[in-house]
Amino acid sequence: MKFKLIYPKWAKLDRQTEFHLPPHGPVVFAAALPAYVDVDFTDENLEAIDFDEAVDFVGISMMLTVQVKRGWEIADLYRKKGIKVIFGGIATMLHAEETMAHADAVFLGEAEGRMEQVFADFRRNQLQPCYDFINERPDIGLVGPARRDLLNRKLYNYKGVQMVDLVHASRGCRFNCYPCAVSYLGGRVFRPRPIDKAVAEMAGIDNNRLFIVDNSLAQNTQWEMDLFREMIPLKKKWCSHPIEDKPEVLDLAARAGAWYVYQAVFDTSDYIKERIKRYHDHGIGVEGTILLGLDNHDEDFIKRLIDFLLEIELDLAEFTVLTPFPHTKAWEELNR
Repeated sequence: MKFKLIYPKWAKLDRQTEFHLPPHGPVVFAAALPAYVDVDFTDENLEAIDFDEAVDFVGISMMLTVQVKRGWEIADLYRKKGIKVIFGGIATMLHAEETMAHADAVFLGEAEGRMEQVFADFRRNQLQPCYDFINERPDIGLVGPARRDLLNRKLYNYKGVQMVDLVHASRGCRFNCYPCAVSYLGGRVFRPRPIDKAVAEMAGIDNNRLFIVDNSLAQNTQWEMDLFREMIPLKKKWCSHPIEDKPEVLDLAARAGAWYVYQAVFDTSDYIKERIKRYHDHGIGVEGTILLGLDNHDEDFIKRLIDFLLEIELDLAEFTVLTPFPHTKAWEELNR
């Protein structure tokens, strides 16, 4: 069976420096497919889709909301040709109802242990409109190495420098931050992968720089330290979302190759200033993530924020505007 897996393109900002990381969701999903499925992957940001290619079934993996409308267009083209289309990914889960109008099926949740049923239904011509496993998460031990062999790796570089490869060591997040949909998408329970499996996957990636894309590594101190300890022999550099700023954790993280971490700068407090200093004291860079558009962000606050950002000496800064995604506290507050 020929299964075409597509990652839709999205428009870039004017004057934006354009580079592309190898997508993670599609290759994690592909690892869960039945062995008899012959899967071919196209990242439309880098390669054109051949709509004349003979395929049996099409999957569209959408991570970002900005991909959604293009994903619908792609699906409509294939369905006009009589080819069935299934959607999955984060953006599908956040916009499931609208996406169903353009799909033969949508898949909500995590794919491990579920794809045999989906593809059996397809072969019987009995696809269900919606496979909803959002609250029925699989055994985390079923997560295997992502299918990075599907990627056209030479395309993922910038000025000749290979981009980081993405990998994850856990799912779920026990926090429930105001703008974040992760507690809906992955659940409020921290679910770490077996450390030996996660580290083996990292070791098998042909890249000495990784992006560990877990929602937060700062959820279980003992697990976090055990993970970093096992990563030391890999001798790889990596970035991640937050890690704990306890000295014993930071020491192990630095020895394990911590390159830089993302840190939300949600106020101008000493807590943030001291946390960033502790990262720096251990040789770990900090990319500050600054969310703009909250109710208290008047002109005076922005001026204080700019002064604070200069004072704390971030290595990188990423500014985002508050977007009320479905299934977040922000969405609920704005819809009251």
